[in-house]
Amino acid sequence: MSQPLVKLSGIKKSFGPVDVLKGVNLEVYAGKVTALVGDNGAGKSTLIKGLAGVQPYDDGVVEFEGQAVNLGSPREAAAMGIEVVYQDLALCENLDIVQNMFLGREEVSLGTLSEAKMEFAAAKALSSLSVKTVKSVRQTVSSLSGGQRQTVAIARTVLRDAKLVILDEPTAALGVAQTEQVLNLVRRLAEKGMGVIIISHNLQDVFKVADNIAVLYLGNMVAQLETANTNHNEVIGYITGISANVKEEI
Repeated sequence: MSQPLVKLSGIKKSFGPVDVLKGVNLEVYAGKVTALVGDNGAGKSTLIKGLAGVQPYDDGVVEFEGQAVNLGSPREAAAMGIEVVYQDLALCENLDIVQNMFLGREEVSLGTLSEAKMEFAAAKALSSLSVKTVKSVRQTVSSLSGGQRQTVAIARTVLRDAKLVILDEPTAALGVAQTEQVLNLVRRLAEKGMGVIIISHNLQDVFKVADNIAVLYLGNMVAQLETANTNHNEVIGYITGISANVKEEI
């Protein structure tokens, strides 16, 4: 397999006397969806916050596109092309889709907002992901369904030329049809050449969308599996700690 987009080696993170990450290794590839799974308290959120520059790791090496990097802040991570879509989506309900997609990064010309340019770019980003559920980019977020809101948050990463997109429980609280739409969007991100990490407790969604599955158990990366070569029972065994042996196939 080609060089990984992201390679984590020996990642450690502690909060006081509690060791949350205990020498974690992980590889994520461009054009592939990697599912990060594990029980509550396994260390998933801490691992992702480190990649996003929110809580820098205590020890270990982070390589991005083959180069060792320091992710000291969210701004540094974003500058490299790492974007995170958190579970709360970080959308402003009183603003429309265009305003939300450019929030904090507005296009300005001669001291005024370039509304037409931003509207065109927002529509193009949605179109590039084959989004057909949004009628107008001038709809306010308050008028959108849960699936449509998730769509806007994901499309925003396309606008920002992301290379790695991290999705935190993107299908939580969504219905069957909306979940299917979001999973299709996740696949399209990978098809556009981005590396994607999806955190999910729903193994059915994981097996539908992921190319690789990485399992954290009590701060240890106990398995990295190709989805095509594993099954639900094996993954559940690693999540619950029943499978004692570490298995790294990627």
